[in-house]
Amino acid sequence: MAKSYIINALDIGSGFIKLISCAKKPGENDFEILSQQQQISSGVRKGVVIDFHKTSEVINSLVKKAEQMSGRKINNVYASVSGGHLCCIPSHGLVSVSRADQKISEEDVERVLQAAQTFPMSSNKEIIDVFPKEFIVDGEKGLKEVVGMEGVRLEADILALCGFSPYLKNSNQTILSSGLQINSLIPSCLASGRAILTSREKELGVCLLDIGAGTTEMAVFEEGSLIHAAVFPVGSSHITNDIAICLKTDIDTAERIKLEFGCCQENSKIKEKKIKIETEEEPVVFSRKELINIIEARVSEIFDLVNKELKKLSRQKLLPAGIALTGGGAKLPGIKDLAKKEFGLPCRIGICKIFPGIEADPSLSTLYGLVIEGADLEEEQGGFSTFGGGLKNKLKRLFRVFIP
Repeated sequence: MAKSYIINALDIGSGFIKLISCAKKPGENDFEILSQQQQISSGVRKGVVIDFHKTSEVINSLVKKAEQMSGRKINNVYASVSGGHLCCIPSHGLVSVSRADQKISEEDVERVLQAAQTFPMSSNKEIIDVFPKEFIVDGEKGLKEVVGMEGVRLEADILALCGFSPYLKNSNQTILSSGLQINSLIPSCLASGRAILTSREKELGVCLLDIGAGTTEMAVFEEGSLIHAAVFPVGSSHITNDIAICLKTDIDTAERIKLEFGCCQENSKIKEKKIKIETEEEPVVFSRKELINIIEARVSEIFDLVNKELKKLSRQKLLPAGIALTGGGAKLPGIKDLAKKEFGLPCRIGICKIFPGIEADPSLSTLYGLVIEGADLEEEQGGFSTFGGGLKNKLKRLFRVFIP
């Protein structure tokens, strides 16, 4: 009987830090959840670890609880990375085919990808991951797999995902100081996309929007490849802040009001009456219309930022598979209809469906995506949780972007 892989995933978010441990048998699709824990974040602001001591304490607490529940030691994790410091840089590489018979080898592919990564970048930035968009052989574009083809000149167009080195170091230090090894740091938006997007959506053209507590992340796919990613420093916690300011109440009451009565669009079925919330000090009285106006203004601002980014890509209103909303902010009633109106595209709420018996929750998309990504890497590497598998495994990792 094939031995199960154990995949541990850690999602460090602005609102919550989540840890899950799963088992999966090679070749099977289903996962067995051994433990799943979450705790309110501490030391994280807008997706970035700003106090690794506080964040490490939370992670330590989650690890102890998870180990008690699963009865297994947790030594390593696949972890998320986020924050407005992340940016995408397109680049181009060119090499001559090295073999005398002019057949392109894996070494040639590695060389052209390395050549594409040689571009000017500030000293405090570093490349997190590289996503090949296409290969070009002797001027012939749009190629995805070129090993074994004949040619003289090999080119590659890539998208390099870069981050601010001090922030990435903080994330690493936080996890390592918790006694965990890092298998891989994976951008949150790509993990979410792995969990909820279909291959057909990625092929047609789709924009993933992951609305978290402190940030909103977008990832745009077309022809099966990532073509753009961005992180905006605004999320669902800003909606809570707006409610607290406008209704002149404390932040906990504002969060309760958002969860119990929040909605993104006016509905004719909603009766216009005053709602009264009792607090320790004085009651908060408001109307549904007033609350909807507060929420809609902030959500529309987020969508406006995304629309501007799509306009830069010349993809505004031009993505056939539309918008996939996920993250905790996607649970707001009416957000799908508002998104359709703002983007002029089809829209759906993205949830991960590969964990049978688990309630669908868009706030868990990143966590489950980390598990799926980790399982793929474990199987590619024969169950070893490091990236020391040589050139072949490195190329496999790069080419996974072509397999939506």
